Amino acid sequence: MAKKKSVPADDHSKIIQIKTVKKTKVAVKKAAKKVVKKSVPNIKIDTNAVFQFKITLVQSRPPIWRRIQVDDCTLDRLHEHIQTAMGWTNSHLHQFEIGGKQYADPILMEEGMKEFGVLDSTRTNISKLVPKTGKQFQFKYVYDFGDGWEHEILLEGIFPKEPGRNYPLCLEGERACPPEDVGGIHGFHNFLAAHANPKHENHIDMVRWLAKFDPDKFNAKSATAAMKKGLSDWRSVT
Repeated sequence: MAKKKSVPADDHSKIIQIKTVKKTKVAVKKAAKKVVKKSVPNIKIDTNAVFQFKITLVQSRPPIWRRIQVDDCTLDRLHEHIQTAMGWTNSHLHQFEIGGKQYADPILMEEGMKEFGVLDSTRTNISKLVPKTGKQFQFKYVYDFGDGWEHEILLEGIFPKEPGRNYPLCLEGERACPPEDVGGIHGFHNFLAAHANPKHENHIDMVRWLAKFDPDKFNAKSATAAMKKGLSDWRSVT
């Protein structure tokens, strides 16, 4: 009977190292899968479901963003949540761009709804548009067609409501919302540079326009309070 070849001690250590690396990789993959399942649960979308979104102002440097949780609602209501969480004043037109389709308020858009094939945001619920599995899903929200504030809206997951918590909520975020009518994202960056630098040629004009502005100021509790209060009922006034 043939004798088994002996393996040098150095080779033994290499074999052990290879096995250890393989086991580590498998463990990391399993852990990653657990994290994904936990952060994006597959639950039934009903009155007990809460949608978690991350809102990021496109091209803002450093990023201006909010993380919110809301009940299932119409896109029109989500518009309110975005406005109040970010710090906008609902002074301009807006629309959602989801899956190649546009959604807006028919009262605001008027004839443009039919002309451009825009769908009614007041009759379209979040639950009808996002993946039922809660898989991450991204779409766009545009506010003020003149300044062109684009927001990236990321569905991070669908979760069961936590007992004792009232929604909507702003969980966290960073940096202040830009001033209205500042000229879009590039105008905002120019405003920040002029406002912060006393030697800038436009510094005096910017300070006269808006004396106090702290670009780093943000408070999640205040944003939550604004979300719960909502926007003024402009439709009844109209």
